[in-house]
Amino acid sequence: MSFESYRVRAIHTELFRVGQDLGEFLVNSLASLEPREEWIIGVTSKIVSLAEGRLVPRDSISKTELVRRESDVYLGEIAYDCHLTIKHGLLIPSAGIDESNSETGAYILYPEDPFASARKIHSHLCSRFSLTKLGVVITDSHTTPLRRGVTGISLAHWGFRGIANLVDHPDLFGRPLRVTSVNVADAIAGAAVFAMGEANDQRPLAVIDGINAEFTDHGDPGEVSISREEDLYAPILKTALVQSDPV
Repeated sequence: MSFESYRVRAIHTELFRVGQDLGEFLVNSLASLEPREEWIIGVTSKIVSLAEGRLVPRDSISKTELVRRESDVYLGEIAYDCHLTIKHGLLIPSAGIDESNSETGAYILYPEDPFASARKIHSHLCSRFSLTKLGVVITDSHTTPLRRGVTGISLAHWGFRGIANLVDHPDLFGRPLRVTSVNVADAIAGAAVFAMGEANDQRPLAVIDGINAEFTDHGDPGEVSISREEDLYAPILKTALVQSDPV
């Protein structure tokens, strides 16, 4: 896998609205670029959620109740009117529920099954553009403990391997690496989200080309995620789980 020279282009589009056909929106937005083999398409999770109708009216439920309902694991309230949760294998505030850029003011939830969504997007784009090697990554913004600001993270990927295993590869001095692997999916999502922007940029898509990734015809939900027991930060997560209220 090579990352020596790659390009990320964010795509300015028309405003995407609730219930709009996502497949046709993607085709229309990308057609002028003439998508090619071995491109990776970044798609913000928000338009996937809007296409799938994943909205909850703000006056129908309290945010705390909604966060608890949507969380896979609820860890408790934190700062800035947020809640610490685990959702779709991510340690993320408020189960990924978004209140920004919502046309009606409704809460926008994560896609129900992000990998199924990524598979559907991948199939549609490959069919319409006659491609066999195409990657799709569904992205979101994400905070990192002890760091200010947000970066991008992959909610799901399809069409390429999300992890590059470097175990037994030599370092600069010929010693084999023991545990190192590269999170390709998150690295690509980070570049895509940075190019897309965070406010009223209206760039929900990004094209990444020039990465010699390992393209496949599938995606693996278990490839990038790690169990809480195996995680490097397991002691912190264990403490949080003990101190949290039962859901």
